[in-house]
Amino acid sequence: MKQAIIFDMDGTLFQTNLILEPALAATFDILRANGSWNEDTPINKYREIMGVPLPVVWETLCPQHSPEMREKNNEIFHEKTINLIKDKQGDLYPHAELVLETLSLKYDLYVASNGQAAYLQSIVDTYELHRFFKKVYSIQTIPSGHKSDLVKKILLENKIEKGIVVGDRLSDILAAKDNELLSIGVNFDFAQAAELEKADKVIDDLKELMTIV
Repeated sequence: MKQAIIFDMDGTLFQTNLILEPALAATFDILRANGSWNEDTPINKYREIMGVPLPVVWETLCPQHSPEMREKNNEIFHEKTINLIKDKQGDLYPHAELVLETLSLKYDLYVASNGQAAYLQSIVDTYELHRFFKKVYSIQTIPSGHKSDLVKKILLENKIEKGIVVGDRLSDILAAKDNELLSIGVNFDFAQAAELEKADKVIDDLKELMTIV
């Protein structure tokens, strides 16, 4: 029986919090400069919704903006985050490389992320994660924009019969349950206690994965 472990990226493997504030601040500096924003940068609001699809991010942060303006906002933010990643202003979570290397010897590893493809590729390239993953999947490949459908695509395309989804938010936990997989919640920066309660197991360090699986 083919088994796999499917990882979320932001807040699970990659410490997005390290680049979040500077990228968001730089984006809203540009918006203030061009007159399309006159308030403080909504960093706390973004932390609350971290992990949702990007269209929802900009609908939440900038409800008064048109869809076209939100798309422009996202393009600016996307560029800023990629530049910070390439400059190694972010980092993987402690023990991530060790855990991925160890698990990849026995399991097929995949990424299922709400991030855009170019953003994910910048993380993979910067930290050479291609060594460990069979494939990285972006939510952009799924018309519905739901992570449950993205995980289903991974299972079907790779003929996976059994597996685990590891992530920090409710969308990861539901993606596991909707596809009859084990859900492991990581209690990291963006995790919320009420959401983690729905996971089959919760860990505080990625090293714990090696004993669970």
